[in-house]
Amino acid sequence: MDFSFSEEQQMIRDMARKFAEEEVRKHAAERDEKEEFPTEEVKKLAELGFMGMMVPEKYGGAGLDTVSYVLAMEEISRADASVGVIMSVNNSLVTWGINEYGSEEQKEKYLKPLAAGEMLGCFALSEPEAGSDATNQNTVAVRDAEHYILNGTKNWITNGATANVALVIAATDRSKGHKGISAFIVERDTPGYSIGKKEKKLGIRSSDTVSIAFEDCKIPAANLIGEEGLGFKFAMKTLDGGRIGIAAQALGIAQASLDASLKYSQERKAFGVYISEHQAIQFKLADMATNIQAARLLTLEAAIAKDQGQPYAKKAAMAKLYSSKIAVEAALEAIQIHGGYGYIKEYNVERYLRDSKITEIYEGTSEIQRIVIARNLLKT
Repeated sequence: MDFSFSEEQQMIRDMARKFAEEEVRKHAAERDEKEEFPTEEVKKLAELGFMGMMVPEKYGGAGLDTVSYVLAMEEISRADASVGVIMSVNNSLVTWGINEYGSEEQKEKYLKPLAAGEMLGCFALSEPEAGSDATNQNTVAVRDAEHYILNGTKNWITNGATANVALVIAATDRSKGHKGISAFIVERDTPGYSIGKKEKKLGIRSSDTVSIAFEDCKIPAANLIGEEGLGFKFAMKTLDGGRIGIAAQALGIAQASLDASLKYSQERKAFGVYISEHQAIQFKLADMATNIQAARLLTLEAAIAKDQGQPYAKKAAMAKLYSSKIAVEAALEAIQIHGGYGYIKEYNVERYLRDSKITEIYEGTSEIQRIVIARNLLKT
C-alpha cells in the first residue's frame, strides 16, 4: 500500500497545520476553561473549505478525498481536539451521510450551506437506552400524510446546541427491529424541537454536547433519507467513516502530547543534565513516537481503502481502537514526563489527557470496535 502523499494532499496538510498553529491553538486553553464554543475558528474553517471537505464541488464542497480529510483532522486536533470533533461531525457524519444517501433535493438544500459554514450539523443516534445498542431506538416517527410526527429524546449530541440541522435516527416500525429504523433531516427551528442543558464534561469542553427532545415534531416526508427502514444501515455506514475521523482526532491529541514532551524534556534539567538525556525519558519518547506512527498508518490504511471503494469497516474500527488507546497512553506519559507541572493547567498536557479519553467512547466504544473487528474476521 502506497502511503506517499500527492502534492494536493501535502498542501491541504500544510494549510491545516498553519491555520491550527496560527488561529486554533492560541485560545484553545481559554476556550476549554470557559467551555466556550469556537465560533470564529469554525467560521474560518469553513472559509478554508474544511467543513465540507468530501462534499462534491457541485454542492459547494472541496471535493477532496478521505486521506486529505485525515491529514487535516490530525493537524486541527493537534491544536484543539474540541475544534477537531466539531469538524469531524460536520464532515464524517452529516455531510457524508447526506451526500451518500440523500436525494438530489436534499443535497441541493443542505450540503451547500453545511459546506459553506452557513449551517452546522449534528448526528442524533444515541438515546438514554440506546448508546452502544443502536437497534434499541425509542424515538419514533409516525407517518401522517405528507409528514412524519417525531417524538423522543436523543443524548450526547455533539454540536447539538449550535447545529442548525440534525440527522435523526428513529423507529418507523418497531415490529421490524433494526429493519424498521429510518433516518431524517430535521431543522432546528421545527416546532417541537428543543435543546436540553449543555453537559459539563471532562474533556473537549469547548464543543457543546446536549440532549435534544422532539415533541410532536412535524417533519416533511421529503426529509426522509432514502426509504423507510434504511436508518440502521445509514447509521452504521456513516459511523464506519466517522471512526476514521475520530482516529485522526486521537492521532492529533497523541502527537500534541509527544510534541509537548519533546519540548519539555529538552528544557528541564535533573541531576545536572536535560531530562531528555536520561534513558528512562528517551524510552518513553521512543515508544510514544513508534506507537503514534503505527496508529497513523492504520488510520491512513482505512482512509485509502475508503477512497478506493474497498471494504473499510474493519480497518476503520482497528484505526479508531488503536489510535484512541495510543492517545490516552501518550497523554499519560506526557504528564509523567512533565512531573508535577503536567498535573497543572499551566501546561497543556492535562488537557490532552482529558480530551483523549472520549475518543475511546464516542462513535462506538473500544468494546464495540472489538466486536466489529471480530465479526469481520469471522466472516473470512
